Amino acid sequence: MEKNTLLIVDDATINREMLKDIFIDKFNIIEASNGEEAIQILDEKKNEIALILLDLIMPKKTGLDVMHHMALNDMINYIPVIMITGESTVESDVKAYELGASDIIYKPFEPKVVIQRANNIIELFRHRISIEKELEIKTQELYESKKRIEQSNDFLINALSSVIEYRNLESGEHVQRVKDYTRILLKYLRVLYPEYAITDEQIELIVIASTLHDVGKIAIPDIVLLKPGRLTDEEYEEMKRHTTLGCELLEKFKQDENEFYNYCYNICRHHHEKYDGTGYPDKISGEDIPICAQVVAVADVFDALTSQRVYKPAFSFEEASRIINEGNGSAFSPKLVRCFNEASDEFRALANK
Repeated sequence: MEKNTLLIVDDATINREMLKDIFIDKFNIIEASNGEEAIQILDEKKNEIALILLDLIMPKKTGLDVMHHMALNDMINYIPVIMITGESTVESDVKAYELGASDIIYKPFEPKVVIQRANNIIELFRHRISIEKELEIKTQELYESKKRIEQSNDFLINALSSVIEYRNLESGEHVQRVKDYTRILLKYLRVLYPEYAITDEQIELIVIASTLHDVGKIAIPDIVLLKPGRLTDEEYEEMKRHTTLGCELLEKFKQDENEFYNYCYNICRHHHEKYDGTGYPDKISGEDIPICAQVVAVADVFDALTSQRVYKPAFSFEEASRIINEGNGSAFSPKLVRCFNEASDEFRALANK
């Protein structure tokens, strides 16, 4: 519904009557004799008002007070204000414009000029609001399209991860738990160590990328991958190749080297590196290990400890927590161990599921 109400705010009755006579044929007119009345009317009828003609100096609350109220309550961007005054100063004019006034008209005024300037401002506001609504619709359409693409990508990534888990004779819940543990750790890392400057978007990308940490196991022979007992040294070296084999697979599907691809690659290659440099495949240490891989390393190890495998029973939360803490500074970053300990209740709750 098109707004067609004009609010005239002036403590002088004669000024209100003059303005009312000018606009009576085009608008529904509402009058207020001071700033307090104007604010009350605005709060009740803000969706009906097309324009406000506002005096500056009034009892109780001034015109600037009214505009301040409008600015605080997000009205000034949708209801244009013309200040009509005979008592302004350079300072008050500047303040009015800073608060969002569309125009200032000085008394005495010429009726035809007031009408034309009012019409121009109303038309500008309507046009701007119309453009903003169209932009909002287009933005929503783009968001929904992006969401559909993300959901399709998530489905394909989860499907690939499930194939890996199925071939590894493990339930697909491992992938989901690693995602959940990764998200928890990243949440605490962002709060405890803001120097990493991790954003919400980066958290989502790292969580999704974590599902591909073991993608290289697709290329590991069954005789090694499915062996129920302890691996020989040779078999263990073959198993360790899943980190580099996974990166070779990712390279084949790479379209461009974007942030998400880098997370996938770094997690796949480095989630078995150790903080002291004794891990594999590159034996890098400390902060040379990408932070995304450091996070997934803790998540992956914790889930492996608390899950039953063909070669071991599930450890209790307490035992798994002890092992994680024993790896502080050797297997794991002290920062990540601190995050793990701070998040222990959430890890325990998830592990107990």
